[in-house]
Amino acid sequence: MATTLNDLPDVILSIIFTSVSDARARNSLSLVNRKFLALERSTRTSLTLRGNARDIYMIPTCFRSVTQLDLSLLSPWGHSDLLSSASSDLLAHALRLAFPLVTSLTVYARSPSTLHILLPQWPRLNHVKLIRWHQRSPSSHLGNDLVPLFEHCQALTSIDLSSFYYWTEDIPAVLQAYPSVSKALTSLDLLTVSITDGFKSGEIQEITAACTSLTKFLLVCIFDPSYIGCVGDETLRAIAANCPKLRVLHLVDRASLGNTRGEPEDDGYTKEDARISKVGLVDFFAGLPLLQELVLDVCQNVRDSAVALEALHSKCPALKLLKLGQFHGICMAVDSQLDGVALCSGLESLSIKNSADLTDMGLIEIGRGCCKLAKFEVEGCKKITMKGMRTMASLLHKTLIEVKISCCKSINAVESLRSLEPIQDRIEKLHIDCIWDGLEEDFGIFSFELDDDLCRSVEHEYASKKKKCKHSSHPDSSSCMQSNGNGIFSKSWDRLKYLSLWIGVGELLTPLTMAGLDDCPNLEEIRIKVEGDCRSGHKPSQREFGLSCLASYPRLSKMQLDCSDTIGFALTAPSGQMDLSLWERFFLNGIGNLSLYELDYWPPQDRDVNQRSLSLPGAGLLAECLSMRKLFIHGTAHEHFMMFLLRIPNLRDVQLREDYYPAPENDTCTEMRVGSCSRFEHALNRRQILD
Repeated sequence: MATTLNDLPDVILSIIFTSVSDARARNSLSLVNRKFLALERSTRTSLTLRGNARDIYMIPTCFRSVTQLDLSLLSPWGHSDLLSSASSDLLAHALRLAFPLVTSLTVYARSPSTLHILLPQWPRLNHVKLIRWHQRSPSSHLGNDLVPLFEHCQALTSIDLSSFYYWTEDIPAVLQAYPSVSKALTSLDLLTVSITDGFKSGEIQEITAACTSLTKFLLVCIFDPSYIGCVGDETLRAIAANCPKLRVLHLVDRASLGNTRGEPEDDGYTKEDARISKVGLVDFFAGLPLLQELVLDVCQNVRDSAVALEALHSKCPALKLLKLGQFHGICMAVDSQLDGVALCSGLESLSIKNSADLTDMGLIEIGRGCCKLAKFEVEGCKKITMKGMRTMASLLHKTLIEVKISCCKSINAVESLRSLEPIQDRIEKLHIDCIWDGLEEDFGIFSFELDDDLCRSVEHEYASKKKKCKHSSHPDSSSCMQSNGNGIFSKSWDRLKYLSLWIGVGELLTPLTMAGLDDCPNLEEIRIKVEGDCRSGHKPSQREFGLSCLASYPRLSKMQLDCSDTIGFALTAPSGQMDLSLWERFFLNGIGNLSLYELDYWPPQDRDVNQRSLSLPGAGLLAECLSMRKLFIHGTAHEHFMMFLLRIPNLRDVQLREDYYPAPENDTCTEMRVGSCSRFEHALNRRQILD
């Protein structure tokens, strides 16, 4: 008799199954046999629940071991009556019976009543993440939206408000009202993009004084010295004194939270300096010896910071991740001596943003000193060039696998790719700006002349490898580039799985593959950020943006197309101007040629009327993506536009999310009414899908 998988002992099968952590892999493995199916159901600890909250009978009851439950994506998404109707108690009770062991909860809490109903169901909750993009009720008492959290969760140790709209005054008030719970908190994430101002110095001191056990603290600050209560040396010292156990600390200025790209022509300096001194930074670092992650994105000048960063190396020896924004003089690179941030030899991730005096020599010193870097990001640094980036990549060719190069005016798209050629066969994640300067189009062929001096300057990096590469126009020069006959190097990006792009509105994506990203056999996910003001731009000369060119990536299955910072006229375009529906047609033309499995799409918006809505051309073009399984539209859409999507044969997961502040309040309009969403969901679910 043949031996089958079912003949293996249950213990061995359990070990095999529990070693698989990826959710999709577990789902596939559960289809192998009944034992694996039972193991998958009994051992899963994390679950995101989808579906309509009215369909209580469809709540799965086989995941009894789930401890992390996400209810934030229940439909209708963000609706005020989701857990405030007559059946809300029944729904909450059904959830508790289905998932009795929950200790971590994520939920869209538009009003405190939602928390009052849900939280008592799981008294052992230790982590809660709240989501709300709708406006806070102005009549509420300070902290009223968070009171249920502190009343019902006595075992609470972690709060995440990174996607929750609140007032900064709410947080100190509720923390001081519940001192025992506040003191037990070890993680507090207040890094939300929806608040208009950051926390002031006094508020930060009150928060840290109430939460003395914090090991993780993320928040939005005011560093601008023109504001009363801006963060300075005194605040930093208070954070270190009140929370000496901190391992993760992110202090980010409100101005830095937007995804908008900086101005490349700025000199990199702000008008005023931050009230942060070298002595204050040294005292700050000395008070946090356990620090492992530090983000200081200040948006105001912090000058001559090299000495303080040298102290960071000695005072915080466990530091692995560092992000600095608007820090100048971080690495002086004098006489090839390591100094400043280059002495932080234990760093595995380094991000440098808007450092006005960082030069190629500084990059080289960082490459020499920070020899463990796996991730490096540089943004808004005007003085660095391709030569410095290429040499740094050569020095870190054994470790560096993730790179971001953005808003550096001396490095365009082609130069960014050429500078990474030493690690081209190792890099897994990449971001570049689609700046096509240096490319000349001539009947569809692009040319770019290589720099002989640069080729010679990096010869020594590859001498040990005995690689000899020939350039078509310079047969005697030895470099690490291989020409494809058009002056562009050609080599496969074998390990590249994630690609992120920034592109200005009106520009074309078509040159991407010709610039050096033509061979990416394992690219699975791409994110495209389109930014700009359509109202002042010219009508595009081409019919489509260029998504068709991505069809050359055989494994591309997931896309994030973010046009949320593309601003235009929704309905009132003046004569001669394109409205947003025509721009949306331009962006989405050709998307049907891609074999996408999942798409996140942020439509362009008219900020004057707070409208981000899918247009008729957009809906029609999305309906051409016949392979799509999941579609998330981060905006609104009319019901009859959504019905176009039913043409996609295997589409089974669709949702409208108004996840931008302020989310539209009028839930009865034709674009987002509950009845419209329910009818679409019903039509979607009653189709037969071949799986």
